Amino acid sequence: MIKIENIIIVRSKTRLEQLTERFNTVEQAKFYVKKQKESFDFQRAAKKASKRMKIAPHDYDASFAPYEIEHRNFYDAFNLVQKEVKKQLKFKIVEQEFLPSYIFSEKDLVIVIGQDGLVANTAKYVHNIPIIAVNPDPSRYDGVLLPFTSTNFIPAVNNVLKGTYNYKMVTMAEIELNDGQKLLAFNDFFIGPSSHSSARYEITFQGQSEKQSSSGIIVSTGAGSTGWLSSLFNMANSIHSSFHGTEKFPYQSIPMDEEKLVFVVREPFLSKTSQIQVASGVIYPGDELIIESNMPQNGIIFSDGIQSDFLKFNSGAIATIQIAEQKAKLVLP
Repeated sequence: MIKIENIIIVRSKTRLEQLTERFNTVEQAKFYVKKQKESFDFQRAAKKASKRMKIAPHDYDASFAPYEIEHRNFYDAFNLVQKEVKKQLKFKIVEQEFLPSYIFSEKDLVIVIGQDGLVANTAKYVHNIPIIAVNPDPSRYDGVLLPFTSTNFIPAVNNVLKGTYNYKMVTMAEIELNDGQKLLAFNDFFIGPSSHSSARYEITFQGQSEKQSSSGIIVSTGAGSTGWLSSLFNMANSIHSSFHGTEKFPYQSIPMDEEKLVFVVREPFLSKTSQIQVASGVIYPGDELIIESNMPQNGIIFSDGIQSDFLKFNSGAIATIQIAEQKAKLVLP
């Protein structure tokens, strides 16, 4: 058993911190948000006055309160986590923006404190290191991937240090381009245009190939099946019920540790030059989904909704998508 020597706490900036960076001070950020809402309501009031309609008064200071409450709750939890971790081992704090360049060691234990997206982003860089995910604000965040809070995570830390902990190995997806570039996805990949133009490509799956034009392709893992993939099924069900009655397609999310990916072509367009036969499918171990870009520019592949984690995907690029060998080790209660 490898002895854990360091604890790495991964965090992201709060919305208040991001606003402060943008406007230099909290006061200026608050002034901006307040004035934007005042201006919007003033314009609405002017329009409604011409129609002799009343508009309810607003407390403009209250419009900034959610940012401050969220920030305060995060730091209450963050400070408590640091206080408790200090009793166990030496620790280091890594900001989300530095994850791609930080070198993790097999002697590290990672504690992620933030929202689900931070867990997904972190998992791609830690290479099978145990991850304890802490929800800093359970009243605000659903925390599907955040089984711990700042008050109950220490037993999990102790269990990892003893080597007797429960965990789940989460299946991830991998894309490799023909030039050797690779990208991992914890939740999902998007393959398509960086703007609202049509994606053009040739798709090949299980021996069948065709040219397509669509708004892009989603490839989802089990972890991502409760997110973007589920919304595609919601859309399909809504369209189906609007035109063909109330019957819905059954949908069940995929367990995070199941060796399976699902791809869906969004809004495939049928024309003389584009087909719609390969519009969805399940990728099992050994399967490959191959996409060749026919987009002269603005083609992109990004993972987990984070457009900074991306590959350019223009004409000449060929992407091979399959189940990744690397998995994420999420510690469970």
